[in-house]
Amino acid sequence: MNKYLLLFLSLIFDGIGMLSFTLPIIGESFDVIWAPISGILLYKLYGGTVGKVSGIISIIEELLPFSDFVPTFTLTWMYTFLLKKTAKIKP
Repeated sequence: MNKYLLLFLSLIFDGIGMLSFTLPIIGESFDVIWAPISGILLYKLYGGTVGKVSGIISIIEELLPFSDFVPTFTLTWMYTFLLKKTAKIKP
């Protein structure tokens, strides 16, 4: 997958995760549904150890109240493509 497409998807998914801030009480209920979905998506997008660890972090972050502002997908992209020496993404 193209790294810029992956960045675009990461930004979209982070935006979806932050939607709960727009719906005060209903939003936290949305996080219960979004948490496992975001974990699975992170694993599917990034794979390997990075995907597993990021997926678990994403699930925890989404379930914790008022922590939705953390852009887990985008931070994973930055780690994969800017900090890590060799970036290998599943095709």
